[in-house]
Amino acid sequence: MSELAAPAKPRRNVEAVLLVLALAVGIGANMLVGIDEDRAFDSDFWVQGGTLVALVLAFHFVLRFRAKYADPVILPIVTALNGIGLAMIHRLDIAEGTDAADRQLLWSTLAVAAAIGVLFLIKDHRILRRYTYISLIVSAVLLLLPLMPAPIGQEINGARIWIHLGFGTFQPGEIAKITLAIFFAGYLSANRDLILLAGRKVGPLQLPRFKDMGPMMAAWAVSIGVLVFQRDLGSSILFFGLFMAMIYVATSRVSWVLIGLALIAAGGFVAVQLFSHVALRIDGWLNAFDPEVIERVPGGSYQVIQGLFGLASGGMTGTGLGQGRPDLVTYANSDMIIAALGEELGLIGIFAIVLMYVLLVSRGFRAALGTRDGFGKLLACGLSFTIALQCFVVIGGVTRLIPLTGLTTPFMSAGGSSLLANWIIVALLLMISDAARRPAATGLLTDMEPALATAPAGGKGKTRDKGRTEVTGA
Repeated sequence: MSELAAPAKPRRNVEAVLLVLALAVGIGANMLVGIDEDRAFDSDFWVQGGTLVALVLAFHFVLRFRAKYADPVILPIVTALNGIGLAMIHRLDIAEGTDAADRQLLWSTLAVAAAIGVLFLIKDHRILRRYTYISLIVSAVLLLLPLMPAPIGQEINGARIWIHLGFGTFQPGEIAKITLAIFFAGYLSANRDLILLAGRKVGPLQLPRFKDMGPMMAAWAVSIGVLVFQRDLGSSILFFGLFMAMIYVATSRVSWVLIGLALIAAGGFVAVQLFSHVALRIDGWLNAFDPEVIERVPGGSYQVIQGLFGLASGGMTGTGLGQGRPDLVTYANSDMIIAALGEELGLIGIFAIVLMYVLLVSRGFRAALGTRDGFGKLLACGLSFTIALQCFVVIGGVTRLIPLTGLTTPFMSAGGSSLLANWIIVALLLMISDAARRPAATGLLTDMEPALATAPAGGKGKTRDKGRTEVTGA
C-alpha cells in the first residue's frame, strides 16, 4: 500500500509575508515618484498607499475564510503589478496635469470589491458549468452593445468597443472574455470525447467532422466581426486565441491548431484587402520609420516610434522613476504604459515585470493541473492564457514585434473595465486553486461524482460518508 500524501497546508501566512513585499514594491514606487517630483509624502501618497493596503488586506482575510487553500502567490503578484501601475499613472498625472490615478484607484476599489463578491457568491467554480449556454448569450450581448447607436455605443479613437454608463465609458469586451472562457470550458468539457473520436484521419492529422467545427467557426466569425464592425484588432486576436488555446488543451490535437491558423490567415488577408483601417495598421507596422507614415492621421506610427525612443533612452537600468519623459508618448498611461515603465525602470525593470506575469500565468496553469474536474482545468487554462496572450499582444505591439493593437496591460494600464475583468479572473483562479489544493476528504467531488451522488436510492450509485461516492453493481 502506497504511503499517504502529506495533507495540504493553507499557506495563508506565506501569502501574508509575500503581500508585505508586494505592498513595499507598489508603495515604494509611489514614494520614489513623489521624491523625484518634490512631492514626497503628500496627501496623494497617503491616500493611494492606504487604500491599496486596505483593499489587499481585506482580500487576504476573505481568502482565509472562503478559500484558505488557494494559491499563496497569485494575490501578491497582482498586488505588486497593480501598485506599480498606480505609481506610474500618478507619475504621469504630475507631468501632464491630469487625475487618472484617482480614477484608477477608484476602479481598483471596485475591482477588488467585485472579486471579493465573486468569492462569496460562487462557493464552487463548477456551478458555472450550469450556465454554459447562458454565458454564450451574455457574451453575444456584451459584444453587440457597443454597436448600438449613441448614447449607448461610443466610438473612441476609431474603435467602437465602448458603451456610455452615464458616469463614464465601459468596455464590455473585457467582461466578454470571461463569459466566453466559461462557455468554451463548459462546451469542450461536455463534448471532448465526441470531438476526439469522430472525424477522418488524413496522414498524421485527425480532422474533425464539419459539424463539430461549429464552435470554431463561430469563434472565427466573432473575432472577424469584432475586427470589422468594432475596428478592434486586439480584441479580435484575444477572442480567437482564447478558443484556440482551450480547444488544444481539451483535445491535444495539432489539427485544430492548424485549422485555426488557416482561418486566421484567411480572415486577416481578406480584412487587409477590404478594410482600410486594417491595411493602415499593417502598413504603419511594416513602415513605421517612414516619415510619411509617422505623421499620417489616422494610421500613423508616431505613437510606436516615440515609445521605442523612450525604451531606448531607458537603457539597462532606466532613468529612474520621475526622471524620464514618458509623457511625450501618446496614451502613455494606458496603451503605452510598458514604454513608460521601460524608460524609467530600464530593461531590468521590464524583465522583472514580465517575470511577474510569467509567474502569475504559471500559477494559473498549476491550478488547472491540480483541480479534479475537466471544466475547472479548461477554465483555469483559458483564463490564464487570456492574461498571457494579452501581455504578449501589448508588449509585442509596443516593441514593434507585431502591429500595435490598443489592448491594455493587465492590472497596470489606466482603464476601469480591464482592471475589473482581470481582478475577477484572479478571484476565479484563486477559487480553482483552492479546489485543487484542498484535501479530498473535505468533500470535493470529481467530475463524474456529482451525478452519481444524486442517484436515486436503490440505483447503481451508493453514497458514502465524507461526500465521496462509489459505483456498485454491474
